[in-house]
Amino acid sequence: MTPTRPRGKPGDALWSPLAHMPSVLGHRTVIVGGSGAYVTTDDGRELLDATSGLWHANVGHGRAEIADAARRQLATLETYQSFGSFTNDAAVRLSDRLAELSVIHDPKVILTSGGSDSVEAAVKLARRHWQLEGRPEKRFVLSRADSYHGLHAFGSSLSGPDFYREGYGPTTLVPETARFSSTDPDDFRRVVERIGPERIAAVITEPVIGSGGIIAPPPGYFEQLQAVARENDILLVVDEVITGFGRTGRLFASERFGLDPDLLVVAKGITSGYAPLGGVFVAPRIWERFFSGDEAPVYRHGVTYSGHATSCVIAEANLDILEREGLVGEAARLETVLDAQLDRLRDRDDVREIRSGGGFLAGVAPVDEVPAEAVARYALGEGVILRVLRENLIQISPPFITDDAEIARIVDVIEGGLDHVR
Repeated sequence: MTPTRPRGKPGDALWSPLAHMPSVLGHRTVIVGGSGAYVTTDDGRELLDATSGLWHANVGHGRAEIADAARRQLATLETYQSFGSFTNDAAVRLSDRLAELSVIHDPKVILTSGGSDSVEAAVKLARRHWQLEGRPEKRFVLSRADSYHGLHAFGSSLSGPDFYREGYGPTTLVPETARFSSTDPDDFRRVVERIGPERIAAVITEPVIGSGGIIAPPPGYFEQLQAVARENDILLVVDEVITGFGRTGRLFASERFGLDPDLLVVAKGITSGYAPLGGVFVAPRIWERFFSGDEAPVYRHGVTYSGHATSCVIAEANLDILEREGLVGEAARLETVLDAQLDRLRDRDDVREIRSGGGFLAGVAPVDEVPAEAVARYALGEGVILRVLRENLIQISPPFITDDAEIARIVDVIEGGLDHVR
């Protein structure tokens, strides 16, 4: 069979996620290599990766030991599926290691292919839990108004901004979802009372809202949220896809912000992006009924690459690097370095807000008259990759191996971009 020749230019076949494609075609930045905090383009430019790719490159790019671990595993066994009574040794080994690191005491670990998969698995399990408890009316899942939880069916329905849900039905893909204020915990109680706690299965939250605008929790926010959840038999699902594995200066942000999850979702930093992998840590109150007795129910959910052997070995190598090089502690130190550098932007009349205080990540929001996209384009020309989030916000979330001089350079370039645009 002769393949059909593409109608467009070479490279035009790729449909990029979350992209206005007419603006993308002919203007792509194609990355072909990476080392440390830098990536290289197909035209030979070296760019400082100030966003860790899509929040994931925590240990930096081009780690030979991770590549070597993957090669050895691929030569031994690329993977074997984990459905039913089959699994592979790498999945078993990684799950045991993750359970020892978890903030949840004595968890079970569901492995997935990434963050959106993990959110889907966690929320379905929360609803299944209440059905098995004899309370099937508990189906609603609540989320924060600025949150982002991926773009599977539940993730699209739970992510805060309306544009993630538009066009998929009368209101959303999953109607039994609702949102509350990202900063006012009293609003959570009001929404619970309006819907009725007897109808609410779970609440999902990021410890620090990432793609929705880099929002650290106000003092007392999570204490009140958790109190309301516990009073009303609402499960707490913590989405640590971005914050997990060090971004907040703790292995898990739940430690830093005093969160006690029933389900904890991870991805990205578990492999630093060297392979797709995600997971859900499940507390005993949920998993116990599935693990005992001949009449135990089956959780009928899974993905083909759950516990993919090579991805699991890559995760182990990534965890080894985090531990050996003390990179979680380094992220905590770099948070203070970044915050100090950002001080010189705080009093500018063309900067509306600096968002920091939640870990080694920050946002710079120019005033509306200064397009953040224009600042990011200037930065790219100066050799620094920045990303623009909603509300005209510039994202900063470098790898944990970035040094102090590179942090200063990132802020220098933003400052130069603001001057250039103005």
